Amino acid sequence: MAIGPVQLFVLGFDRPDFPGQIIDELERLKDGGTIRVIDALGVHKDADGEIEIAHLSNLTMEEAIEIGSVVGALVGLGIEGEDGLEIGAVLGAEAGAEGLEVFSDEDAWDVIDEIPNDSAAALVLVEHQWAVGLRDAFAAAGGVRSSDGFIDPIDLIAVGLVAADEAEAYEALANAI
Repeated sequence: MAIGPVQLFVLGFDRPDFPGQIIDELERLKDGGTIRVIDALGVHKDADGEIEIAHLSNLTMEEAIEIGSVVGALVGLGIEGEDGLEIGAVLGAEAGAEGLEVFSDEDAWDVIDEIPNDSAAALVLVEHQWAVGLRDAFAAAGGVRSSDGFIDPIDLIAVGLVAADEAEAYEALANAI
């Protein structure tokens, strides 16, 4: 089975009560074949930096454990005790034994450390199913990914793609989360 590009979204919140419309929208995108939610976690850091996690995705707990609680393994959290982290660690160790370097110190991203105390974050790992054909076409033409990233709406003003008032509205939405 071909897997599309995978992306981790980290979205900050003031409090750990994640509204249902997030899961509803993820479900809508999944039903349309746009994305597949691989895993999603809610992380709450109290004022002392103590962490609580909750499973957010539309996967059942059994499905999440079966795929190894992927987000937890990627960012160093375990779900269902340490089972998710351990499964992810075993899979990573197997890949390393086969000569595949999964993460390097230079590439490390301490997602949990970036979440401020007394706040929350949703960590959503998605597969971009829409991009499988495009990625395969690039690969067939000899292309390789050299970089990627989101462009801030404010930066789009300079190239005339977005009007200033439109970019400010996007920025307000982005800063609201």
